Amino acid sequence: MRKSRALAAAGAAVAVLGIAAPVAVADGGRVPNPSNIVALPSVIARGGQLTITVDGCPNGGTATSNAFPRTNLTPISGANDTSKGTATIDAEARPGPYDITVHCSGRSLTRPAAFTVIGGVRGGIGGSSTSGATPTDMAIGGALVTAAVVGSGVFWMRRRAEKRI
Repeated sequence: MRKSRALAAAGAAVAVLGIAAPVAVADGGRVPNPSNIVALPSVIARGGQLTITVDGCPNGGTATSNAFPRTNLTPISGANDTSKGTATIDAEARPGPYDITVHCSGRSLTRPAAFTVIGGVRGGIGGSSTSGATPTDMAIGGALVTAAVVGSGVFWMRRRAEKRI
């Protein structure tokens, strides 16, 4: 009875090793597969520089997006299977979210809405509007200021008259 238990345990161990061995060998000769695309900063202005980091890309590759030209990714020394690149956002890129597609070792991965481009702000008259203040805006603003000054003057004169009584 003891021999049959030992034989059954040995058979189970061989079966487990027999199933696990091909998986271990396949993993050792694996094909790199890009994963975990990180874009920093995640919100960027037009003309800014975006740093792209990709895991599973040991030999480098390229990154593309509608907001920047094709950018080369180079392996990071000391970091297993990780590559990095820097892209400059186009000056004409429209504000909004953008995808990044990475190509490494014949494989591709796309991260939707990886970063967001924001529009510039125009200072001075008009604030953040793209067209600035129109003559109509200036006339309305001037009328409101004039009304405030006249109203304050009437209020002040009325209070002075009340104190004399």
